[in-house]
Amino acid sequence: MSAETLPGGAASSDTTTGVGLGPVPPRSVRAGAAGAVRDDRGSGRGWRRGLTVAALVVCAVVFLYPFLWLVSASFKPRSQVFDNALIPRTFTLDNYVTIWQSAPMALWIVNTLVVTLLATVAVTFTSAMVAWGFAYFRFRGRNLLFGLVLATMMLPGAVTMIPTFMIWNTLGQSGTLTPLWAGNLFGSAFYVFLLRQFFLGLPRDTFDAATVDGAGNFRVFWSVALPLCKPALVVTALFEAQASWTDLMKPLIYLRDSATFTVPRGLKAMVDQFGFGGEFHWELIVTASVITTVPMIILFFIGQRQFVEGIATTGAKG
Repeated sequence: MSAETLPGGAASSDTTTGVGLGPVPPRSVRAGAAGAVRDDRGSGRGWRRGLTVAALVVCAVVFLYPFLWLVSASFKPRSQVFDNALIPRTFTLDNYVTIWQSAPMALWIVNTLVVTLLATVAVTFTSAMVAWGFAYFRFRGRNLLFGLVLATMMLPGAVTMIPTFMIWNTLGQSGTLTPLWAGNLFGSAFYVFLLRQFFLGLPRDTFDAATVDGAGNFRVFWSVALPLCKPALVVTALFEAQASWTDLMKPLIYLRDSATFTVPRGLKAMVDQFGFGGEFHWELIVTASVITTVPMIILFFIGQRQFVEGIATTGAKG
């Protein structure tokens, strides 16, 4: 049995063990000590939060500076393009007027939009179907077949470049926009892996319930699985849209007529066109780059919330 604690903090002892417990501080002192500990912890969290914000600001500046420089250079005359001043000393809109008069930018943008839209829709839908098959159905050799699909990502593009060109040339599609997007009708191993991981994280009971209600396999895929994996689909679509919009290799291989050029192929033609004696008109090149970069920025901001959600949740199970 322990002796009562004295209000003044006198010594207290345990009569059972006979061991003195020492002076017991008043309640106000103990509360003050606990508050000091909380203040120290809060102060530590504040410092860490401040350092995190500072690091994020630095990273944001590092990533934003090239684009800000590009926009600034597009409003400068050629003699001031590389002066590294974010605020132009001589502000001019002549570059934007000249670029629309010197090159069919509107036609190139339309061609790129067509290729990007068809490529994005094709690869997103077909990759989702393949990923759904690997995630939902159980069959012999499934893991082996999925491993073979992933193994195709290890093949360099140079290995299949010539055979693919010969196929499209034999079909009479060389010089058209078809080879730039039609290959996506067969899906992409990377997107199949990405979407499969998301499908594996969905509750299977939901699909079983739809099957019990009489829905077929395609109806379950279209009406149940696809709406539930919207964030992953947005991630896939944004990745492919960016890749198709900026692709230069395929247009260089298949396109010869300027009427079928995409924006990257047109920019390459402009670099060749505006070079006189080794002195390039970089003010026009950076202006065209700004015009073609802005749509991708707008597209990302439109799908930003779904993109972040898809990146955060994809791969949680698997």
